[in-house]
Amino acid sequence: MKVQANSVVPADKGWRIWWQLTRPHTLTAAFVPVLLGTALAGKQQHTIHISLFITMLLASLLIQAATNMFNEYFDYKRGLDHEGSVGIGGAIVRNGVHPKTVLKLAFTLFGVALILGAYISLNSSLWIAVVGLICMAAGYFYTGGPHPIAYTPFGELTSGFFMGFIIIQISFFIQTGSISSLSILISIPVSILIGNIMLSNNIRDLDGDKESGRKTIAILVGRQNAIKILAALFIVSYCWIILLVVFTDTSYWLLVTFISIPKAYKAVKGFIGKTEPLHMMPAMVATAQTNTIFGFLMSIGLIISYFSNF
Repeated sequence: MKVQANSVVPADKGWRIWWQLTRPHTLTAAFVPVLLGTALAGKQQHTIHISLFITMLLASLLIQAATNMFNEYFDYKRGLDHEGSVGIGGAIVRNGVHPKTVLKLAFTLFGVALILGAYISLNSSLWIAVVGLICMAAGYFYTGGPHPIAYTPFGELTSGFFMGFIIIQISFFIQTGSISSLSILISIPVSILIGNIMLSNNIRDLDGDKESGRKTIAILVGRQNAIKILAALFIVSYCWIILLVVFTDTSYWLLVTFISIPKAYKAVKGFIGKTEPLHMMPAMVATAQTNTIFGFLMSIGLIISYFSNF
C-alpha cells in the first residue's frame, strides 16, 4: 500500500498518537450494534439495565480498539505498513512507538474487556463469557496467527458476523435473557454494512495487499467488481428494511434509515475511477459513516416506535 512521497501523512504528537492508534473511525462499528440490540430489547420489554448496557458498550469498544492495535502490530511485523501507508494509526511507523508497546496495550485492553465481560456474565449468563472469548479470539486472529483471517476472502464475513450479528445478539440477550427471530432479522443489515467497511478497506488497499500475498474478495474479483459488490450490499441492506416493515411487526419508523442513502451513494461514487489509496480514503470514510448513521437511525426508529403505534 504505497502513496507518493508528497502524500506521506505527518506524525501525530502527544495524546493524538494513542487516539489514532485506536483507529477511531472504526469504533462506531462497535458502538452501533450495542445500541441497536439494546434499543430492540427496550422496545420489547419496556425497560433496560443501564449498567449492563454501559458495560457491554465499553467492552465492545475495548475489543475493537485492541483488534485495531493487533492489526497495526502484525501488519508492521509482516512489513505491510510503512511511514507513507494510508489508513493506519501510524504509532509504530510514524511516531516511533515500540511495536511491543502496541502489542502489550492491545492485550491490556483485552484484559479490561475480560473483567467487564465477567460482570456481564455474572448478571446474565455464563455462556456470554464463552461467546465473548470467541469474539476476542476472532479479533486477535483477524490479523494475528500463522493464517490471518484478513488475508483470506472471509474477512468481510467474519467482521460482519462477530462485530454485527453476535454483538447485537449479546446486547439483546443480556437485557432480555433470550434471542428472538426479530433480533436476528434486525441484525442482518447492520452486519452487512460492517462487512462493507472491511470491503471498502480492501478495495482501497488492493494493490498493496496483492503484493503481500493476500487473497481478499477485492483481489479475487478485481477492483471494479468489488465496487459493484459494495453497491449491491448497500442496496440489500436498504431492501432488507423494507422487507422487515412489510413482513414483520416492525414499525414503519425503521424507514428513517433511508436518510443515510446519500452517504452510501457517496461511498460507492467515491471509489469509481480511483486507484490511489489516498484518493479512496473519503469513500472509505463515507462507508463507515453509512453504517454509523444507518445504525443510529435504526435505533431511533425502534425507540420512536415504542412511543407510537405507527
